[in-house]
Amino acid sequence: MSFPLLTATAALPALGAVATAAVPAAQRTAAKWLALVVSLATLALAAVVLVRFDPDGARYQLTESHPWIADFGVRYEVGVDGIAVALIALTALLIPFIVLAGWHDADPLETGSRRWRPTQGFFALILAVEAMVIVSFAATDVFVFYIFFEAMLIPMYFLIGGFGDRAHEHGEETAATQRSYAAVKFLLYNLVGGLIMLAAVIGLYVVAGNFSLQEIAEARANGSLHMATSTERWLFLGFFFAFAVKAPLWPLHTWLPNAMQESTAPVAVLITAVVDKVGTFAMLRFCLQLFPEASKWATPVILVLALISIVYGALLAVGQRDIKRLVAYASISHFGFIVLGIFAMTSQGQSGATLYMVNHGISTAALMLVAGFLISRRGSRLIADYGGVQKVAPVLAGTFLIGGLATLSLPGLAPFVSEFLVLVGTFTRYPAVGIIATFGIVLAALYTLVLYQRTMTGPVKPEVSAMPDLRARELVVVAPLIVLLIFLGVYPKPVTDIVNPAVKQTMSDVQKKDPKPEVEAAK
Repeated sequence: MSFPLLTATAALPALGAVATAAVPAAQRTAAKWLALVVSLATLALAAVVLVRFDPDGARYQLTESHPWIADFGVRYEVGVDGIAVALIALTALLIPFIVLAGWHDADPLETGSRRWRPTQGFFALILAVEAMVIVSFAATDVFVFYIFFEAMLIPMYFLIGGFGDRAHEHGEETAATQRSYAAVKFLLYNLVGGLIMLAAVIGLYVVAGNFSLQEIAEARANGSLHMATSTERWLFLGFFFAFAVKAPLWPLHTWLPNAMQESTAPVAVLITAVVDKVGTFAMLRFCLQLFPEASKWATPVILVLALISIVYGALLAVGQRDIKRLVAYASISHFGFIVLGIFAMTSQGQSGATLYMVNHGISTAALMLVAGFLISRRGSRLIADYGGVQKVAPVLAGTFLIGGLATLSLPGLAPFVSEFLVLVGTFTRYPAVGIIATFGIVLAALYTLVLYQRTMTGPVKPEVSAMPDLRARELVVVAPLIVLLIFLGVYPKPVTDIVNPAVKQTMSDVQKKDPKPEVEAAK
C-alpha cells in the first residue's frame, strides 16, 4: 500500500496542534518553536504533494479510500486535482509566515489585566485550522468535506473572540465586547450556511445513494443517475449558499469586516487568505461538478451578485477609516472577481479565478501582515493616526506599498495576471459584465493609493516619529511574499500549468466550450 501522503499532510498539523496545546504553560517559547517547526514540516510534505502531482495524469491523484460509516456509505476518500494542489500548497506556504508574524500576539497581557492569553492555545488553534483546511481541499467524499468544512469554524471562533487585536481606542472592556460580537457573528453566519448545506447533503444522498464525488459525477455523466430539474436546483442552492457565506459573496459578506477588524493581523490573514478560499474552491469542485445544469441556470444571478461584490466592496473600501476594515472590503471585491471568473464558464475565467485564489492569498498576506506590524507599533488601526511613516521606517513603507500595488493588480505583480484572465474570460462570453467589472480596478487604485498617501507620506506625526523599521523576524515574514508576488507576476506558468488541466475537466463537466472570437473578415 502506498504511503498516504495527503493524510500525512493533514495529520501532521493536527498532531502538532495537540502537542503544542500540551506544552507546559511556562514554556511559551517552546510552544512557538514547536508550532513553527510543525508548519515548516507540513510545508515540506505539501511540496512533496506538489512534486508528485502530474498535471497530465489522472484527474484525481494521490487518492485514498477507506471505510468510515459503512451503513451510510460514508468513506474517507481524498484525492487532489490541480486546483486542490495549488490551494494546499498556498495554505502550507502561508501558515509558517502566520506563525512567525504572530510570534508575540498571544503573549500574556501586562500585569493587572483581567485576561490571560494562552500562547499555546493560539498556535495550536492555527495548526488545527490548517489541518482542517487541507482535508477540505483534498476530500472527494461530500460528507467528509462537510465535516471539516464546518469543524474549522470552532478554532476560528476562538481565534477571533479570544485573541483579538490589542490596538483598540475604546479600552479593553469595549474591545472584548466587540471581539465577542465579531466571533459570534462569524459563527452564526457560517453555521446557518452549514445547516442549509447539511440539508442539501442529505438530499444528495437520498438521490444518489452515496457521498462519493467521483461516483456521483460519473453516474451523472453516463446517465445512470438522473436528477429532476427542480431537485438539482434546490440541491445546488443549498451547497452554493454555504459556499457564498464562506467566500464571502454579497449580501452574505457582512461578517468579514467585523472578524478581520477585531482579529490580530495573522488571524485576519488566516481568515481571508486561507479559510475563505474553501468557499470559492468548493464552488468549482462541488457546485459545477455535481450540479452542472443548475450551475448554468443560476449563472445570470450569480454574475450579478459577483458584480455587486466587486463594486460595492471597492466603494466601501474607499471610505474606510480603519486599515483592517479597508483590507476586508477590498477582499470582498476580490472575491467577487473570483466568483465572476468561476461562473463566466470559460477556461480563461476559471483559470484566472483559480490563479486569483493563490495570488490573492499571497498579496493579502503581504499587505495585512505589514499593516499588522505598523499597527502594533502605533497602537491604532485608524488611518488618520498615521502620517510620514516612510521617512522614519522606509523599509516598512516600501513593503506596504508593494503589497498595496499587488492589491490593485499592478502589471508585473502576481494578481494582475489572474485579474486579467478573469476579465478576458468574462468579456468573451458576457461583454457587458466584463466592462462593469473593470470599474473595480479603478476603485482599487483609488483606495490603495489613498491609504498609502494618508499613512506613509506627508509630515511626520509626533506619534510615529520614533517608529522603528522592520525587524529581522518581520523581514523574514514579508520578504518571501514580496519575492513571490514579483516572480508569479512575471512568470505565472508554474501555477497555470498545474491548474489548467483541472479547469478543462470542469468545463467538460458543465458541457461548456470557450466562445469563438468574432473576427471581421479582412476586406
